[in-house]
Amino acid sequence: MRYSLPLLICLLFMLSGCAPKSAPTPQDEAFVTSLKAQNERFNALAEHENFDELLLLFRQNCAAPLSKKAYPNVCEQALHVKDARAFFQNSFELKKIQPNDQRSMLTGYYEPLLHGSMKKSARFKYPVYAKPKDLVAIVGEHDKKMRGRSVKGKMLPYYTRAEIEKHKINAEVLCYVDDKIDLFFMEVQGSGRVEFEDGKVVFIGYADSNGHPYKSLGREMFNRGIFTNLEDISLQSIKAWLVAHPSQIDAMLNTNPSYVFFRKMEQRATGSLGLVLTPERSVAVDRSFIPLGSLLAVKSESPNYKVDKFVFAQDTGGAIKGPNRADMFMGYGERAQWIAGELKAPLEVWIMQPKF
Repeated sequence: MRYSLPLLICLLFMLSGCAPKSAPTPQDEAFVTSLKAQNERFNALAEHENFDELLLLFRQNCAAPLSKKAYPNVCEQALHVKDARAFFQNSFELKKIQPNDQRSMLTGYYEPLLHGSMKKSARFKYPVYAKPKDLVAIVGEHDKKMRGRSVKGKMLPYYTRAEIEKHKINAEVLCYVDDKIDLFFMEVQGSGRVEFEDGKVVFIGYADSNGHPYKSLGREMFNRGIFTNLEDISLQSIKAWLVAHPSQIDAMLNTNPSYVFFRKMEQRATGSLGLVLTPERSVAVDRSFIPLGSLLAVKSESPNYKVDKFVFAQDTGGAIKGPNRADMFMGYGERAQWIAGELKAPLEVWIMQPKF
């Protein structure tokens, strides 16, 4: 059999790689485009990132079992890193989380300060309840935890907020505070500090809830026409309205049937991951879409707050629903309260997935 000269040349050199290369496939082009977008996004984040600090926080984040589950190999590698930036750039790939029908939004929360006493008095009359002894939790379909109370062998819903106000529930009172509105907002935040008259400060953290769905007070006030513009609704504006209408405080607060029970803590605000939260580095997410312990990149901008940085998914919240929804922990103090109370801004989220 005879061969043409061009064919013979290719046959002779095929093993050394001179065979004609196939045309790039659409999948190849998509990969190159994705890789370019990842590099551009990482470089944009790197302009303002302190990678040494981020590495330290990543190591702390790896102390949680769920974080180790999400990053089993890189958590170990993080202990031996010399070049922090190279570690994050080479060990992860940025995957953008696409929004669904729910609104993409960044909000903020903070650690409030309340004033209290161990004894009930005319001033300190609002109880901070521990988890009730008759609160029962069972795991239902899709591992969803349901809460209620057992009455004669039957599981009944636990008391709503309005019912708790009327009943003497079977729960320890951790302390009494002087402001019902502030107590309500401490429930929304999930933790706080209580300062006693002698200057002693007690840290209070989330213990459990009554199992009823959280309903936004701001949304309810908008639906009732109290606010005519959603952009005008903030923690500050809600509190100002309640203070100006004291006879309606109970009725308005009770539109949210959810109720949070607390426990005393040895340290400041701690999230669902079990770690102390870091201001402007810890976020609450919907764990149905984002695993707790994940390293994320978030981008958002509002008139009062701009963020484009790496953060950690270390908490959850009843109002945090959807893949592109996050609640940024702002910390403690007046600035934290002001920003958290005002923040409502569009949000983009990327998750840092391990390459190996």
